[in-house]
Amino acid sequence: MTSTTPVTSTTPVTSTTPVTGVKSGAVAKSVTAGGRSVEGSPGWPLLLGVRHHGPGSARGVRAALEAARPEAVLVEGPAEADALVALAGDAAMRPPVALLAHAVDDPGRASFWPMAEFSPEWVAIRWALDRGAAVRFVDLPAAHTLAASDPTWGDEEEAAGGPPTDPLDPLDPRGALDPLAELARAAGHDDPERWWEDVVELRGDGDPLAPFEALAEAMTVLREAYGNGGHPRDGVREAYMRLRLRAARKEFGDRIAVVCGAWHVPALARRTTVAADRALLRGLPKVKTEMTWVPWTHRRLARRSGYVAGVEAPGWYGHLFAAPDRPVERWMAKAAGLLRAEDHLVSSAHVIEAVRLAETLAVLRGRPLPGLDETTDAVRAVLCEGSDVPLALVRDRLVVGDVLGEVPAGAPAVPLQRDLSRLQRSLRLKPEARERELDLDLRKETDAARSRLLHRLRLLGVDWGVPQAGRAGTGTFREVWRLCWEPELHVQVAEAGVWGTTVEAAATARAESRALAAATLSDITALAEQCLLAGLGDALTVVMRALADRAALDTDVAHLAQALPALARALRYGDVRATDTAALAEVAAGLAERICVGLPPACAGLDADAAAAMRDRLDEIHTAIGLLPAPVPPPAPVPPPAPALTGLGSGTRGDADSGLVGRWIGVLRRLAGWERVAGGLRGRAVRILLDEGRIGEDEAAPYMSRALSVGTPPAEAAAWIDGFVGGSGGGLLLVHDERLLGLVDAWLTSVPPQAFTDVLPLLRRTFSGYEPGVRRTLGELVARGPGAGRRVALGGVPGFGDGIDPERADGVVPLLHLILGTEARV
Repeated sequence: MTSTTPVTSTTPVTSTTPVTGVKSGAVAKSVTAGGRSVEGSPGWPLLLGVRHHGPGSARGVRAALEAARPEAVLVEGPAEADALVALAGDAAMRPPVALLAHAVDDPGRASFWPMAEFSPEWVAIRWALDRGAAVRFVDLPAAHTLAASDPTWGDEEEAAGGPPTDPLDPLDPRGALDPLAELARAAGHDDPERWWEDVVELRGDGDPLAPFEALAEAMTVLREAYGNGGHPRDGVREAYMRLRLRAARKEFGDRIAVVCGAWHVPALARRTTVAADRALLRGLPKVKTEMTWVPWTHRRLARRSGYVAGVEAPGWYGHLFAAPDRPVERWMAKAAGLLRAEDHLVSSAHVIEAVRLAETLAVLRGRPLPGLDETTDAVRAVLCEGSDVPLALVRDRLVVGDVLGEVPAGAPAVPLQRDLSRLQRSLRLKPEARERELDLDLRKETDAARSRLLHRLRLLGVDWGVPQAGRAGTGTFREVWRLCWEPELHVQVAEAGVWGTTVEAAATARAESRALAAATLSDITALAEQCLLAGLGDALTVVMRALADRAALDTDVAHLAQALPALARALRYGDVRATDTAALAEVAAGLAERICVGLPPACAGLDADAAAAMRDRLDEIHTAIGLLPAPVPPPAPVPPPAPALTGLGSGTRGDADSGLVGRWIGVLRRLAGWERVAGGLRGRAVRILLDEGRIGEDEAAPYMSRALSVGTPPAEAAAWIDGFVGGSGGGLLLVHDERLLGLVDAWLTSVPPQAFTDVLPLLRRTFSGYEPGVRRTLGELVARGPGAGRRVALGGVPGFGDGIDPERADGVVPLLHLILGTEARV
């Protein structure tokens, strides 16, 4: 997907004071404001050069329009947006918003034209709508800007259109000129943003037309010095703007105001012929496009987000534009309120002192009013008591901000977007720019529907919500999502619109397409899991057919082992989601049977790396088989024993040695005793059998004794230990069975010095995974000298008694029965 930035230039700006400085070339001229009385009639057309997203420019535009009262206002923006102007006056429209254009045949090729409340273009549009003046967009149509077939129109130019590597170097290697930096340097400043704030954003009202005349003269000088130092396609855009300006003068007369990037003002004032301008536009590439309004965010207006025409502090600029008076005091009150909400101790006295400090810093630094630097320093020193931790919160929430705009329901949208908006309203899932967590209880109908919607969007590649790993158990009724709505999601929804007109239909079509194109068996099983989570029964039928076909042809046990866990997890979702998983269970059982047959030969003769990978597969297969549903066993004459804590699934203990579980236990026994299998795999098989209660500690000791015998290479023995006691619970085995610990201790002391260096890294990795308390207890046991082949009392070890207390143990049994869901037996 290609998402381009707006094609507006980054050229600033207006100045209310003379800009002087020493500079080589033509820019060394003194640039002065040609002020004149507002009472005099302005020259028509009125060219108002602005900095995009500048509150000072926005206030200047509003004042100039009020003074001149034009009949029509022309705004820099794609010409197709003329049909959307009326929506800007809708009461439901709340900036920041953006014009979104995308290619009909390739929705991923899109471009945005953002506008905030403090954007001069937005102010001009709203002024014209409120006063009954006509509004027209005059920039090159999006149909041309989104076309990329022409070499001069390619994506590489979009990348080159960003801000210069050095904003103060007009001869940047990419050839992009930053006029704001040039004007600041001419005025003797090395910080363009601070200079701009001083001469525009922090200045009071004056002659509303003089700043624009001064800026036009400054831009003229810059263009004479550097030529067309902006984007290479500026000449084409300006030719189109001149043609639109001529057409508007024919329609509305001369009383026309043009609001555009300041860099373009000299080009619009230059006299050219219609034929010359049309010649520049002849043969331009063109694609069919659609356009609409979409919500935008302050965070996406920030320059650090990658937006070329962005500003450093959209939240601060929005405050300067909206504050009717005393902006510094109001800003400090906002910061104090935010810090108080986060449990920081901030009083009104702090606010007063912060305001005083900001004003003092402005005087010392020679600034007309406290700017962002002064207010930030004051907030850090007073409200945050010198700490950058709470200051980071102020910068994130206030200086940048999480404001999310709104557009009216009547704005044009693809059918999929309309269906998504309907679902968001019905499920009360309002898009928000700030990241938040959503905790869902799948036993509730609304939460289950929310879960299905979020999973369907993920299938479509619209990652509005991201599931939080580890926050909910496998197959449980709880899901936790992290939600954050980004403006780019509108483009992703437009792209997904090719799959259907509703979220469900589009997700179904997308899943079916992925099933047919899946390259591996694990891809299809993961897709089946997604379909179950998303509640796509129709798509699941197609996915299951593809899964059965692929599983029948795939003979690689490693591929089968990778595919089975996803199927087993998917089967668990039927418990809460009321999903029919009969077909899935049949395929999963077939995969498990084939794994039981093919796994032992696949484990023979593996090297160390392959054995480590297969050991992970072994754990996954064991967990998966434990999740698979098993048929209810026939009644047994003897009551079966109570299930162990890590049982292999409900209903499997009634006949321990029959069915799928019985075959799996046989596979583990074969792996545990087969010498051709790598030590790590044999050790893990013994560990699983011991955890499941299939062998006792008396049987595990001979396995370990053979594995650690004198004839076993040290590296192989170390791998066996890692497989047996590595991972969760391994240390407790050694703590509670000193015979096993004695075997490990005796083997370790017998390792030859020349081999000890080779086995030490593996053993350190094994034992470093234990809890500190377990490692400490093992050290105490080894220091005391545990006896091999005998069990000793643990009374001398902290936390352990001299033996088992039957009375206390009986008190735990009812709780275990409650946890396991079994009935207490008398």
